[in-house]
Order: sequence, then structure tokens, then C-alpha cells
Amino acid sequence: MRRGPRRTSMDLGYATLQVFNGLVNGAFYALLSLGLAVIFGMLRVVNFAHGAFYMLGAFAAYLLQLELGIGFWPALVLAPAAVALVGIAVERLLLRRLYGLDPLYGFLLTFGLTLLIQDGMRVRFGLQGQPYATPTELGGSLSLGAIAYPAYRLFVIAFSLAVCVAVWYAIERTRLGMVVRASIERRDLTRAFGISVDRWVTGTFAFGIALAGLAGVLAAPMRNVSPTMGAEPVILTFAVVVIGGMGSIAGAVVAGFAVGVLASLGAIVNPALENILVFALMAVVLLVRPAGLFGSLEAR
Repeated sequence: MRRGPRRTSMDLGYATLQVFNGLVNGAFYALLSLGLAVIFGMLRVVNFAHGAFYMLGAFAAYLLQLELGIGFWPALVLAPAAVALVGIAVERLLLRRLYGLDPLYGFLLTFGLTLLIQDGMRVRFGLQGQPYATPTELGGSLSLGAIAYPAYRLFVIAFSLAVCVAVWYAIERTRLGMVVRASIERRDLTRAFGISVDRWVTGTFAFGIALAGLAGVLAAPMRNVSPTMGAEPVILTFAVVVIGGMGSIAGAVVAGFAVGVLASLGAIVNPALENILVFALMAVVLLVRPAGLFGSLEAR
């Protein structure tokens, strides 16, 4: 008679743990897909190198600590800014030459750039991952009733959500965001009103890349920093962007957290279902709503 309640309690604790694990994964998906959505909306470029910039963000934090003794908190600002500078160089020297051409050219360019960045970092640092210390202020665990959960992972959830909300507010509720949003949703019409869309392109691309770098900094204390760390997340991130709607800011955030939780709950039944459920959901969404949950077929 005592085994039933005990097992129910254990099952509840495990399910709660998986939900929080899903929220952590969703936090990374949301940040990465948010950057992808902004870049695609403005440039109409499918940036396959997003995972490589995520990896560069983690390495920037690692090198700041190793070479300059700069800790995690300053790295949250400095590393994304450094990655954004790399993004500016990529946009001005490479991507700018492909505007107006078939999007496939942009995809192939960023795919080749991914291989170049990964192999370059592999030559310099090797395949073995490098550890990055968790900030001492966020060490230990916090009690959440049925479970105790690492404080740093709770910080990742809260910080990522705050950044996503701030970006959404900036784009949806400010004059600067109004121009960016108009350029994303009605590119030609925005030009007709005398607004130079092209002048916003470089900054928008750099901002999207900075979000990928920020996600990399947050991931560094949780995962070994390695040249291939961005390969797996970028595939699922593309699925998140498609589910939420290409170019949709709200869709990227909502779908990111939802996909993270869905995948983790699927792992309770069978670990093999973790990724299968994500792509199954993407297929269903495309069949029911081809533009994505928050996307619009009319957006240009």
C-alpha cells in the first residue's frame, strides 16, 4: 500500500525536473530562434552559421576568462558584442553581395562559413571541450518543492525570458522597433514611404548574431566549450523558427520554450522521442498552417 504514493511522488518529481530541463533548453532555442527570425525577416537570409556564432560566443567568454581574467558577468556583455563585430564583417564583406539573389546562395554561403569557423576553431583548440566555471553567485541549488534545481539553470530561464521580453517590447512598442518591424513585414511598402531599409540591415544582422553569442555565453558553464557545440542546437532552432513562423518575433519565443518543454516531456516516455516530437510537431504545423503558428503568408 505504501509503494503507490511513494512512486507517484517520485514520478511527479521526475516530471517536474524534466519540465525545468525543457525550460532551460527552450531558453536557448528562444534566444537562437529570435536572432534567426530577426535576420530572416530583414535580410531574407537563412543563416545556417547561427550555430557557429553561438559557439563563438561561448569561446569568447572562455578566452576572456583565460587570457584576461574577465569573469562571467562582464562576458555577458563583452562576448556578444565581440561576436556582433564578426557578424558586421560577415554582412558587409560577404552577405551584402548576395542580396536580391536566390536565398539558396545565402544558405550555401553561411553553410560554408559554418564549416570554415568550426574547422578553424578545431585547429586552434582541438576537439576536446574546455570547461567554463559557473559563477560563484549562482552555485548550488534551490528547493522547488518536489525537487532541488541548480540555481544557475534557473537564472538561465529567467534571464533568457527577460531578454526575449525586452526584445519583443523594443520591436513592438518603440519607434525604432516600428521601423524594424515594418521592414520585416512590408519591406517594399516601407521603402515606398521613403525609409531606407538597407541602412538597417547591418545593425539588424549584428543584433541577431549578438543574441546567438549571448546564448553561447549562457551555455558555457553548462556545457564544455567546443568547436562542435553549435551543430546540434542549430538544427532544432530551425525547426523552432518554422513552427513559430519565419520572421515572427513572438513566434520564435513562444515556440522556443514550447519545443523545449515538449521534447523533455517526450524523453520521459522514451529518450528517442525527444527530437522526433519536435520534427513531428513541425510537420503538423506546416500541414495545418504553412506560415507557422504566428507567421503570415502575406509578409514580404
